[in-house]
Amino acid sequence: MEAFLISTGVVALAEVGDKTQLLAFLLAARFRRPWPIVAGILAATLANHALAGAAGAWLVALAGPAAMRWVLGLSFLAMAAWTLVPDRIDDAEAAPRGAHGVFATTLLAFFLAEMGDKTQLATVALAAKYAPVMVVAGTTLGMMVANVPAVFLGDRLLRRLPVRLVHAVAAALFALLGVATLLGAGAAFGL
Repeated sequence: MEAFLISTGVVALAEVGDKTQLLAFLLAARFRRPWPIVAGILAATLANHALAGAAGAWLVALAGPAAMRWVLGLSFLAMAAWTLVPDRIDDAEAAPRGAHGVFATTLLAFFLAEMGDKTQLATVALAAKYAPVMVVAGTTLGMMVANVPAVFLGDRLLRRLPVRLVHAVAAALFALLGVATLLGAGAAFGL
């Protein structure tokens, strides 16, 4: 349960102001059909984070516990710093235009935008530390917690959220995970 709760909280906070959340705002404004957008976000996130969870489990099998502790600890610290850098969405990353439906457009746009994103890399790192299935479930819920309100409430939500504060809290959580990992937290799990 710890893996699920940490994964949900960290990703939900890290996603606020992230490029995929900005993409959710764009899709909502462009299509004005929230349910297919939400379904596309869910499907894309499940696929993307399942791959990331598998990569995390593979890394654990590949490296020894001592090496993984350092890699994970430093990765969490790097994600803490990365979280403090505000995201913006480039025109090239914006939702593609075309004859595809709202669901397919959202699925493709979200899957591609999430590749190499901090929440995907956080999923890899968390899955290397905790049970991958619980991590993927938690990170997927975290993405939905952050993005579903963006689809339904749009600009009204963005104007009221103190994005810098949310980023600072997310960065602090990543830093706490990094320091705890480097100091040996998780040793009972072989990390």
